[in-house]
Amino acid sequence: MAGVGVLAEGPLHAGLKEWYVRAGDHEEAPLDGYVVDILRNDLVIEIQTGSLAKVARKLAELVERHRARLVHPVITERVIVRVDAQGAVLSRRRSPRRGGLEDVFAELVACPTVLAHPSFSLEVVSVRTEEVRRFEAYRAWRRKGWVVTERRLLDVVGAVALDAPDDLRGLVPDSLVTPFTTADLADAWHCDRRLAQRAAYCVRRLGLVTVVGKQGNARVYAWSD
Repeated sequence: MAGVGVLAEGPLHAGLKEWYVRAGDHEEAPLDGYVVDILRNDLVIEIQTGSLAKVARKLAELVERHRARLVHPVITERVIVRVDAQGAVLSRRRSPRRGGLEDVFAELVACPTVLAHPSFSLEVVSVRTEEVRRFEAYRAWRRKGWVVTERRLLDVVGAVALDAPDDLRGLVPDSLVTPFTTADLADAWHCDRRLAQRAAYCVRRLGLVTVVGKQGNARVYAWSD
């Protein structure tokens, strides 16, 4: 049977599932050859904290026979905890990095067109997390050897439901003037250009924007009517 079982869950995934589950729900329910996180009557609730590419095929098959809601967290605030080899806490600090709802595009790029299916919805959950790091020499060179061992849910700050492609427009700031480039979008979000490029790919695949020209080597986009 395909799917990821409870034994393979990370703490963040387990915490979100605990937050979502209600009385009468079936957890780790077998369905059509898969194991789904939560089965609520005729609604499948799948929680994916990592790459959406890992569940793209599963979702594409399930939505042909069931209503499906994909829950994906974006980390708006994280507390970094450093531990030694025995797990004793060495330090604890709040990361200056802040995330936003637009971060969902970093993963949605793997399967944007699923949002167009009438039986599918995406719920983007803003969360506060605790990120545990342990020093392991010669690993995670960008973090100077500090390896992330697990992420834990501290709090759910809020959630936004995306039931149709057009709902993605609500993630774009009103300050963005159309037509626009991905550089303009990155400036509006105060994010890096790569995230803006992924967002542009998603909304273009869903028919929300069209290319209306070029500005140097950059495509210029306008919202479709």
